Amino acid sequence: MKRHSRVADWGLLILCNLMWASQYVMARIVQEQMGPVFATFLPITIATLLLIPIVIYGRRKGSGDYHQGDIPRRDVMAFIVIGVCGQIPAQLFITWGVGWALASNAALIALTLPILTALMAYFMLGERMTRLRWISFALALVGAVECSGIQWGELNFGKSKFVLGNVLIFLGIAGSAFYNVYSKKLLVRYSSVEVQLYSYYAVVACILPITLVAEPGGFANLPHFTMTVWAALLVLALFVYLLSMLIFLHVLSRMDAIQAGLSNYMIPFFGLILASILLHERLTGFMVIGGVLVLVSTLLMTVFENRQWLQSVG
Repeated sequence: MKRHSRVADWGLLILCNLMWASQYVMARIVQEQMGPVFATFLPITIATLLLIPIVIYGRRKGSGDYHQGDIPRRDVMAFIVIGVCGQIPAQLFITWGVGWALASNAALIALTLPILTALMAYFMLGERMTRLRWISFALALVGAVECSGIQWGELNFGKSKFVLGNVLIFLGIAGSAFYNVYSKKLLVRYSSVEVQLYSYYAVVACILPITLVAEPGGFANLPHFTMTVWAALLVLALFVYLLSMLIFLHVLSRMDAIQAGLSNYMIPFFGLILASILLHERLTGFMVIGGVLVLVSTLLMTVFENRQWLQSVG
C-alpha cells in the first residue's frame, strides 16, 4: 500500500474515532429527556433510513463495490448475526451497563476492545501480531490508561450490585469487537454501505419491540424534545451511527482488523477533549501525553508497518 493511502487511512481512523467519542457526551444530553433504549433506537433508525437510498442508488448504478443480484441465505444470516450479536450489545448493553457499574470499572473494561478485536481477528481471520504491532499495542495501552480517567482506588469488581453492569459493559465491548472482525468477511462481497445497512435492519427489528415494551412513552414525548436534545440526536444519527461507521468499514476493507481496532484507543482521549469543551470537565497534562502516545502508536501500525515502504525510504 502506498504511503499516501496509509496516511489517509490513519487520518480517517482519527476522524471516525473522534465521532465515536462524541457518543458519550451526546448520549448524556439526550438522556435528559428519554431513556437509554429510546436514545439508542431513534438515532440508529434515522441512520438506517438515510442509508437505504444510498444503497438503492449504488446498486442501480452498478458500482463494482456493490453486490449484484439476490443476497444468499447464508449472508442474510450473517447480517442478522453481526446486527444482533454485534451492534445491539455494543449500543444497548453498554448504555444499560454504565448505569449499573462504577465509572472506573467501565473505563477499565472499555480498554479491552482492541485486545478482544485482536484475539477475534487471530481466530476468525488468521491475522497475526508482529513485533511492531506489539510495540504499538503497548504504547497505545499506556496512553489509553492515562486518558481513561480511571480512579484505581475506586475499582470494585467484587460487589454483587456492580456485577450485572460490569457484565453488560464487557458483553457490549465484545459485541463491538465481533462486529468489526466479522464485518471484514462480508466486506469481500459487499460494499461498506451495504454491510452497515443490512446489519442495521436486524438492529432496528430487534430494538423496536424492546423500545415499545420498555420505554413506550418515548414516542409520545417526541414533540417535547428541546432543540439541544434534537441536535444531539442528529449528531448521534449522522456522525456516530452513519458517517463514522461508513468510514471505519471503508478503511477496514483494505486494512487488517487488528490495525483498525487499535485505533479505538483514541476514543478515551477524544472523549476527554469533547467533555472538556462541551461539559467543562478537567483535562490534565498526563491525559494529553496519553493521547499523544495513542496517536503515535496508531501511526506506527497504520503507516509504518509496511516493510517495503520503510526500506524504500530508508
